[in-house]
Amino acid sequence: MATEPLFDELVHNPVRLRICALLRQVDALLFSTMRETLDVSKPTLSKHLRTLAEAGYLTMNKVPSGEREDRRRVGWIRLSPAGRDAFDGHIAALQQITTSSLAQGVTAGTSNQSRPVRPRT
Repeated sequence: MATEPLFDELVHNPVRLRICALLRQVDALLFSTMRETLDVSKPTLSKHLRTLAEAGYLTMNKVPSGEREDRRRVGWIRLSPAGRDAFDGHIAALQQITTSSLAQGVTAGTSNQSRPVRPRT
């Protein structure tokens, strides 16, 4: 079943788009791993995660770390089914936009020679 293209302003933010892209590939990810991978501060990541969680796009669970003696809890982040649908729909919408833009650019490039077209490299 193909995903219906649906542009999602919430997902489109660059940090949130990267969060969803990371989570789409795995079942769950540690907060610390995500922060290091995205190279953002803890407050920045927390803010974007909270926004996605409030929309129902992800879940966050803190559990005791089995590797630590100080009983520190670690945060696991998971993309929810709604989050997967939103991300997949957003990516489909972006692909649709780029495909139609490329098609229009080719048409415009052949009929309107004043419009510069950059060749692919």
